[in-house]
Amino acid sequence: MAATPESLFPTGGDLDSSQLHMEPDEVDTLKEGEDPADRMHPFLAIYNLQPLKMHPLVFAPGVPVIAQVVGTERYTSGSKVAGLASGRRVGTCTLYSVRLTHGDFTWTTKKKFRHFQELHRDLLRHKVLMSLLPLARFAVAYAPAQEAANREMPSLPRAGPEGSARHASSKQKYLENYLNRLLTMSFYRNYHAMTEFLEVSQLSFIPDLGCKGLEGVIRKRSGGHRVPGLTCCGRDQVCYRWSKRWLVVKDSFLMYMCLETGAISFVQLFDPGFEVQVGKRSTEARYGVRIDTSHRSLILKCSSYRQARWWAQEITELAQGPGKDFIQLHRHDSYAPPRPGTLARWFVNGAGYFAAVADAILQAQEEIFITDWWLSPEVYLKRPAHSDDWRLDIMLKRKAEEGVRVSILLFKEVELALGINSGYSKRALMLLHPNIKVMRHPDQVTLWAHHEKLLVVDQVVAFLGGLDLAYGRWDDLHYRLTDLGNSSESATPQPPTLCSDSLDTPDLSHNQLFWLGKDYSNLITKDWVHLDRPFEDFIDRETTPRMPWRDIGVVIHGLPARDLARHFIQRWNFTKTTKAKYKIPLYPYLLPKSNSTANQLPFVLPGGQCATVQVLRSVDRWSAGTSENSILNAYLHTIRESQHFLYIEV
Repeated sequence: MAATPESLFPTGGDLDSSQLHMEPDEVDTLKEGEDPADRMHPFLAIYNLQPLKMHPLVFAPGVPVIAQVVGTERYTSGSKVAGLASGRRVGTCTLYSVRLTHGDFTWTTKKKFRHFQELHRDLLRHKVLMSLLPLARFAVAYAPAQEAANREMPSLPRAGPEGSARHASSKQKYLENYLNRLLTMSFYRNYHAMTEFLEVSQLSFIPDLGCKGLEGVIRKRSGGHRVPGLTCCGRDQVCYRWSKRWLVVKDSFLMYMCLETGAISFVQLFDPGFEVQVGKRSTEARYGVRIDTSHRSLILKCSSYRQARWWAQEITELAQGPGKDFIQLHRHDSYAPPRPGTLARWFVNGAGYFAAVADAILQAQEEIFITDWWLSPEVYLKRPAHSDDWRLDIMLKRKAEEGVRVSILLFKEVELALGINSGYSKRALMLLHPNIKVMRHPDQVTLWAHHEKLLVVDQVVAFLGGLDLAYGRWDDLHYRLTDLGNSSESATPQPPTLCSDSLDTPDLSHNQLFWLGKDYSNLITKDWVHLDRPFEDFIDRETTPRMPWRDIGVVIHGLPARDLARHFIQRWNFTKTTKAKYKIPLYPYLLPKSNSTANQLPFVLPGGQCATVQVLRSVDRWSAGTSENSILNAYLHTIRESQHFLYIEV
């Protein structure tokens, strides 16, 4: 009878595979299809996650992984307690604490001896199957695997009853040497059974995500959202399902991924509603862990009570340690604390603000976040424009082509009341490049609006204030009422035809106008119309003066920029979760960067001064999933504490 793959592997306690060998000169190489840019900007890997079984690049090339078995825990399991009660002779279970180091990252995992046995069998099966590949095309595809066919694989000691302390120490050292030897061989180190054993993934060693954190396969229960319409039968739903997911816990959030696709399925930011509970009473599940925030009660199911206690302890320590800023309220009941020593610069009028925004966009390497009440894709950021280099949509398209991810969240207006046409803005921007994603929100809120204006670059530099990146907002200290340019007709750029694409730009080589087309406006005379024809005047600039626009803005760096990015991420992920059309993978979940790298500024805009900065906001459950009115609290505090004067500019 022919042997099956399963029959090739031993099933006893001694998993000796000394007959298998590997080449001693096997080294890590750049995997086929890997983008070299991912090594330069590892944070971008969050947008290209792969299933663990696809063997994605997890470890940093050339950086060793070192294991140390630092201790053991001996206990009697529930089944063995039952054996004691029946009078049978039973032993104890041993749990090995393995401390692992990879570059600057250190983490601890706890394993039983049977976990080592399962890993050994999986690696041996993988090795044998690679050697039995029947087709030449597979042999080519797996050439690195087959070249690694002659180096000896270490073997495990026999499993048996626990003996003396000396025997336990010897076994502990043997397991440490066994694991370290495997970790020197990239063929085994990068296999999915090994990465699952080590509890690592593509998100483990990204410096901007902070410490390694806690990871592993877990079962999670559906539902638990604290948003109307997302629960099946109220807050305590009665119909739910359990799904197997890969859970990742970082210093200020947790998330889980689909094992089959690698896609991020949900992100839960830590906030003042954070709480972790263990036990059937609070989780309604045996070996359950319940993680509460203001947005959701997430229930996880572990394999044992000890694992549930371990996970709860680790999650709590991460949140109360590096993530402590976000699980408590701060001055004025804000989600963000005051940040001293922040580089900040303020702007009066749009000319300086828009120019600084343009300079920041040019510096973007990873992400650009934009949220506006109104955004005009064809607006020019530096004027007068003599080319399309400083046009917003073209700048974003250029950065997207470089690999930068652009996420834009627009206010979805009531079309009968407002003519800002956010639908056109969304279509025009998303047609530019797949790396540009635009969402609109809300759908059915008529009495309130998203009126904030925010732009964040790489989560390290952020702009906010009262200036939309839209028509009519650019102005300077001259507040011109007219804009005729040169008196000759040739100086005025000719608009493109009505059927032309919005990227078509008139000849600007001799342009002297500051406000082109729809940008020349007067709200008292006429509201904006035909925004899909951006370079056509809609009022007569020969007879109608424009309405000047005075407003202020600020740019901040470092930690407060991280706070603003977190606010944007909260709103973006909330919109993705609550609107069915955005639940598809086309619109990714966003992840906040860790505060541990916030002061590593890749660039600084000139003119900044050191200040203590605190981010305040006004959000509600319909807009961000939680309520906060720290701006109002700060206004009231300022008025109450005033001694001599109050200056109010609106």
